[in-house]
Amino acid sequence: MDGVAEPPLDAAFEHGLLLLDGELSGLAAGALRYLPPGRETVRLSGRGRALLIGGEPFAEEIVMWWNFVGRDHDDIVAFREAWTRGEGFGTVTGFDGAALPAPDLPGTPLRPRGRERQVTG
Repeated sequence: MDGVAEPPLDAAFEHGLLLLDGELSGLAAGALRYLPPGRETVRLSGRGRALLIGGEPFAEEIVMWWNFVGRDHDDIVAFREAWTRGEGFGTVTGFDGAALPAPDLPGTPLRPRGRERQVTG
C-alpha cells in the first residue's frame, strides 16, 4: 500500500495487524498490534505491507508462551516437548538452518489469562 487505506473490520471480531515491510502509521516493526472487538475500520497511512488477521474472540482463558498457545500449563509443556523433538509443527522450506530452540520454561507454572486486558490505540 502507498498512501492511506481503511480496511473494513468485523466489529464482532478481534484483530491483529502485523507490519511486513515498509512504514505504516501506528505499526511498529516486529510488533503485532491488537485491535479489540467493536472496531469497524482501521486507518493506515504510509508505504508498506501489513498482514491483517481476525476472528471471533476466544471464550475460554488461554496460556500464551513463546510460540505456543494452549489452555493450561500442561498444554504448553507438551507443545514445547513436541517442538524440541521436531514433531507436529510441519517443515519450513527455503531456510537453510536448524530450527530455533524453544527457551526453557519459567520456574513457576504458566497461568491462563482471561479476556480482560488493557488496550491502547
